[in-house]
Amino acid sequence: MPESFFILSKEHLDVAVDEVISLARTYDKFAKIKSFSNIVMVQSKTDWQKIAQRAAFVQISGQILHKMSGLFLDEQNFDVLNSEMMFACRVVNLSSRQINSPELENSMGDVIAKFSQAKVSLDKPDVIIYLVFSDSGNFFGVSKKLDVKKPKKTGTHPHELDRKLARAMINLAGVREGDTVCDPFCGTGTILLEAKAMGIGAIGIDYDKKMYNMSRKNLKENGFKSRVENSGFEHFTSIHDKYDAIVTDLPYGTASKSSEPPRELLKKFTLMIPRRKRMAVMCKNGHESGAGFVPAKRYDIYRHKSLTRTILVK
Repeated sequence: MPESFFILSKEHLDVAVDEVISLARTYDKFAKIKSFSNIVMVQSKTDWQKIAQRAAFVQISGQILHKMSGLFLDEQNFDVLNSEMMFACRVVNLSSRQINSPELENSMGDVIAKFSQAKVSLDKPDVIIYLVFSDSGNFFGVSKKLDVKKPKKTGTHPHELDRKLARAMINLAGVREGDTVCDPFCGTGTILLEAKAMGIGAIGIDYDKKMYNMSRKNLKENGFKSRVENSGFEHFTSIHDKYDAIVTDLPYGTASKSSEPPRELLKKFTLMIPRRKRMAVMCKNGHESGAGFVPAKRYDIYRHKSLTRTILVK
């Protein structure tokens, strides 16, 4: 069975690792997964590109060609290239050893070009051959550039949810393409935009007319069609048959439009979520004790010295 590798940003590493694991298991519940440092390796029938296209914190990814104790590929591994292809070689050193990466990359390029007849191109390669070193083992992998489009916004808000965290929360909720998420506090529409960019349906609700209008404009800017309601968050209970998961960032400041204290709002909100609905909810750290459920996973997101946010996943 094919094995893929995912090298992650060390930003919010616990979120990044679990996001890839969640995506792998969303598509293949029998996937075999192991992780160390900032690498996740997935043995699965699912193509690596399907996971990499969605994951927010993946920096480098591809299919593993060969695990080795030596430094070079066997000739049988060159069948990923043909004579017309342009390729580049990259060394990724995640180990504690000192390695001369440029020299290794040049040597790899010479050997691979000799046996495959493909040509080296550092600017526009069709594929990239990676040699990855880690303290837990070394391997060769093959990858190619993925076109992951970032949604555009015409309007923003200084306290809006970071788009990478929004995308990760959707993925942690375990939704597939064709499913629908509901964001009852949609604000400027960050969660809606990231969902639609991944081929996932989205329904937004916001009590604030200004935020409601901004969400609609941001969706329109990207050519996305999505249902957005100018209503109180409670409206999500009346449309429970229209979505598969709740993904939202709850208001937490005194300047929010909610008339209830954030801790009470979280408790009221989570108690209203229909049973068997998956969810990923962000709240202010310390308020999670009032949630009406026990999370399967939780992640603390440090913002600054006076604010830490917490993601709760169920």
